[in-house]
Amino acid sequence: MKVLVTGGAGFIGSHIADAFIARGDAVVVLDNLSAGSIQNLNPNAEFIEGDITDAALVRRLFREHRFEIVNHHAAQLDIRKSVADPVFDAQQNILGTLNLLEAARETGSTERFMFASTGGAVYGEQEYFPADEKHPTQPIAPYGVAKRSIELYLHYYKEVHGMDYVAFRYTNVYGPRQSPHGEAGVVAIFTEKLLKGETAIINGDGKQTRDYVYVGDVVRAHMLSLEKLKGSGADDRSSIFNISTAKETDVNEIFEILSTLTTNGTAKPQHGPAKAGEQQRSVCSYDLAKQVLGWQPEMPLIEGLSETVEFFKRKTF
Repeated sequence: MKVLVTGGAGFIGSHIADAFIARGDAVVVLDNLSAGSIQNLNPNAEFIEGDITDAALVRRLFREHRFEIVNHHAAQLDIRKSVADPVFDAQQNILGTLNLLEAARETGSTERFMFASTGGAVYGEQEYFPADEKHPTQPIAPYGVAKRSIELYLHYYKEVHGMDYVAFRYTNVYGPRQSPHGEAGVVAIFTEKLLKGETAIINGDGKQTRDYVYVGDVVRAHMLSLEKLKGSGADDRSSIFNISTAKETDVNEIFEILSTLTTNGTAKPQHGPAKAGEQQRSVCSYDLAKQVLGWQPEMPLIEGLSETVEFFKRKTF
């Protein structure tokens, strides 16, 4: 099949592109390299350096390639930047996605639109733990508002234009190729600092919890959805899935594991001021993904963190 992977030079998108290529699909990667890296690109993918906000470019690509699958990972990822400049966030995330959806509608070749959404940012402060897909969506940052808006646009394009879709609400994805810069997760940030012999700063008391899911497990969810949902005419409830572990891990524990893996436990953390408004607990249920897709997380946290550390050790700092 002909596949477009937006953000395919980025952390998660590049792993997704690899999986499509391993399936034998013809993959085009569209990435502006604002967060991605040429080093992440699969040499068997056709690479187009460009931005999803460039409507003319997007329409030309769809006319030339007539993509059967669109896997959409390109995004403005920084939650703090979305708060500081919600207009920019909406231009990148909402309007950029609409360019893709309109181009797919116009060509009529796209069988499935696959979207990287978010768990924690869509649900906001949770009312119960773990959050399932029925949990109220009350995002408290423009980034989460944009992701939820796109899910609603996907529903519109399905109902009115018959375009099938699946949206994955990721929790905190970690693993090889994750950048320690920009809006990075603590796993990548701590790993690089510890390997460099630098001090890792924990915001606040470090008791804030997250649901850490390995990138390889995320990729597997995408591939399973192609098998399990094909031609199923799935309703909205089985078109949006949490991709998570349903396990809470606090930042202090993440640091302790990484310290053991990098310095045999000799590195000690330094605590800094807490981030204003930071979510204290975030954890999501994957029951629906297990029921519909046959998916569940397989990578144990310690093993996944070890794989991540080994990747960083091979990098040149």
